[in-house]
Amino acid sequence: MAGAVLPWLANLDFIRAYGPSFDLGLFVQLANANPAASSLSRDLAIGATTVVIWMVSESRRLQMRGLGWVLLSCVTIAFACGAPLFLYLRERRLREMAAQSLS
Repeated sequence: MAGAVLPWLANLDFIRAYGPSFDLGLFVQLANANPAASSLSRDLAIGATTVVIWMVSESRRLQMRGLGWVLLSCVTIAFACGAPLFLYLRERRLREMAAQSLS
């Protein structure tokens, strides 16, 4: 829940400060406004890209359902929401597979 709420509180602050239309170009520009912001932005971009590639691969390997919702939540809400959702769905699938192997 925090992964959805906290990023969007910051997004709402951005919208209040810079207007109701979400200017993605300005958002990226401000995310790189100084070396500290650039470091965090690049770290998130590289880490999130790597984890998304793993999520797609892992969901195929485990024949998971719900990857579309995970990816959609990463893009529309926040990566901090989508990644925990994926981990939850993955754990649920692993438990389901373990129960099937015991039967």
